Formats: sequence, C-alpha cells, structure tokens
Amino acid sequence: MASTVEELSIHYEENDVVIVKELDKVVLSKGAWATLLFRYQQWDPRKEEYSADKFTIRRYKKAYNEYRQQSKFNISSIEQAKKIIEALNGWIEE
Repeated sequence: MASTVEELSIHYEENDVVIVKELDKVVLSKGAWATLLFRYQQWDPRKEEYSADKFTIRRYKKAYNEYRQQSKFNISSIEQAKKIIEALNGWIEE
C-alpha cells in the first residue's frame, strides 16, 4: 500500500502482463482523504491490444500511515467525460 499520495497508482500486472496501464494521474485533493483522477488503458486479451483511454476518479482514506481505496467512479467513455466537463463548466460559469 502507498504511504504518500504520489505513490498511489492503478497500474496492475498479472502473469507479467500489464492489465491496467496507468497513463497519467492528477491529484485533486490531499490529506487524510485524497481524491485522484486517473487516465488509463486496459488490456483486452481477446483483441490482444489496449483499450481506448479510460478515466476513473478514486477516493482514498489514510489510516495507520497507509492509503486505502474507499470508492471509485469509472467514466465509461470519452463522450461521458465530455458531458461531465460540459456540466461542470456550465455550473462554474453561472
């Protein structure tokens, strides 16, 4: 487990194959509760290639000097990501 926000990752390997390839991350908040936004690709064994870019927001709670995931929200497509951006921009501009 990670003891700092910077160490948090969704990178995942199984049998020497990278199943979840983390491409980027943005720390949205730090502290006892941390929120991170990740950009990643997932390995598709049937197609033998990585998926299009995907996004996930993860919340972590620090306890006993280690961050543990508490919740996550997966953004299912680039179209959904654009709708979230549009909604947030609309609310912020009001």
